[in-house]
Amino acid sequence: MFKSDLYRYYGAKKVPLRDRIFPPPQLKYLRVLRKAQYYRTRNKLFYFYYVCRLIFLSRFTYIQIPIPTKIGLGLYIGHYGPIIINPKAVLGKNINIAVGVTIGQENRGKRVGAPVIGDNVWIGSNAVIVGNIAIGNDVLIAPNSYVNFDVPDHSVVIGNPGKIIPKEKATDGYVNNRII
Repeated sequence: MFKSDLYRYYGAKKVPLRDRIFPPPQLKYLRVLRKAQYYRTRNKLFYFYYVCRLIFLSRFTYIQIPIPTKIGLGLYIGHYGPIIINPKAVLGKNINIAVGVTIGQENRGKRVGAPVIGDNVWIGSNAVIVGNIAIGNDVLIAPNSYVNFDVPDHSVVIGNPGKIIPKEKATDGYVNNRII
């Protein structure tokens, strides 16, 4: 799974030498997260080791993605910085997440639960996505948007409160190096 994340970053199977020696912090975090998810049911000793590394990296990068979170192939985190994702959230493949994003749950009301996010979704800086909602495929969520409602496929969400604008190929030029 981590190879698909690498492909999203570099668009090729070969990683530049500079990034093999000094990988970006968010890429280190993703590698350790994927390994912890892999060893969770396979080897308790390795799992414990990667959990400890993940805690350390979380304090360094301010990224908080719990191990139980279901994440598809090709997660791309643009920069390290505050990113918080609920463990009950489900993320599809080819997701781009920017700095300051919160994907959380609602604890009361008609949307109790966490979001389910489709494939090929770009989430801008400081966007907040909360509640038991479904975000469709090929959706662009603009920076500083607040989303607590279902979003159909091929849409752009702008503003607080969010406004849906239908648009074909909404993420072209935003979600690059897609995993098919």
